[in-house]
Amino acid sequence: MTSPFMQRNSLLALQTDRRWPAGYEYRYVPQVGSTMDEARAIAPHLSAPTWIHAGAQTQGRGRRARAWRDPSGNLATTLVMPVQDVATEQVSLASFIAALAVYDMAHEMIGSEQSMTLKWPNDVLINGGKVSGILLEGHHPKSGPVVSIGIGVNLVAAPQSNTLEQGAVAPVALGQFMPAAPDPNIVMGSIADHFARYWAIFRTEGFAPIRAAWMAHAAHLGCDITARLPKETHVGRFDGIDTDGCLLLSTRHGPLRIAAADIYF
Repeated sequence: MTSPFMQRNSLLALQTDRRWPAGYEYRYVPQVGSTMDEARAIAPHLSAPTWIHAGAQTQGRGRRARAWRDPSGNLATTLVMPVQDVATEQVSLASFIAALAVYDMAHEMIGSEQSMTLKWPNDVLINGGKVSGILLEGHHPKSGPVVSIGIGVNLVAAPQSNTLEQGAVAPVALGQFMPAAPDPNIVMGSIADHFARYWAIFRTEGFAPIRAAWMAHAAHLGCDITARLPKETHVGRFDGIDTDGCLLLSTRHGPLRIAAADIYF
């Protein structure tokens, strides 16, 4: 008997005119508080990596528990994935893979007429404006470690700039650069397809090709940026990322390697 997951996979493939990636399940929920919370709930029962796609998300969140607003027509999704066979220190590199998947999806939608870049570690920028947000959370159910990768993409609308903290990159919506905003199902299928391709590369060839692809689109590479940590702030030249995905910054006090920070241009 065909499972509901496979039925939804077939339906999504028809809607997106592309084949759903093999080995990945798809779960659609009409409305949910947070796709990340839904991912946590199903994590102990996974049989395969599963994309959770919400028709509406009422309590989305970003880094540091910041609210993530999801007007109707935007995309809210989370990939929840077992990572028992991935080294613990490498799980966070999935963030860069997700960013590349969103980047490639956006490039498919709008072509090369607009400037598109990646802001460390995982923001996709179009003409300097942030079109998406990505959040990673780890879980450790009895069945083994799991990572949830939450992705929100502004398709029809972006938050007002006055709702953001000072210095944050202004948000944009993908639909601003198209004749009409894209169908969330088509965007969902594209991201899932690209993620599966990059994840397969990562598993067979390691982080090096992912790093190279990310660096090819890095925003403000070679320019001065500001890195804010919880207890200190550093300003320096952005020299790229190392083999662990850490940000490399040249400051007047010497080189720095930063694992986590908020970045401002």
